Amino acid sequence: MDSKDVMKYIESEYYIINTINCEVCGGDYRAIGQGVAFIDNEPYDICECECSSCGHKKTFEFPAPFLIDTCDKSKSNSLN
Repeated sequence: MDSKDVMKYIESEYYIINTINCEVCGGDYRAIGQGVAFIDNEPYDICECECSSCGHKKTFEFPAPFLIDTCDKSKSNSLN
């Protein structure tokens, strides 16, 4: 996966976040933090969000297959 594909993947995550309304007040979520976590040995892009209206917090977890490619490439580069 090249960087253009990774950007499309991340853009689709933000599209999903922007189309989901707050379950408390119906407001819009905005990203306030982002990170990576491994769940069952699989990489996930974790996005912490907050409702712009009421402040309700929600965590979105997206599979991040692009991180597997990155890890594999860095391992093979370190062996050379």
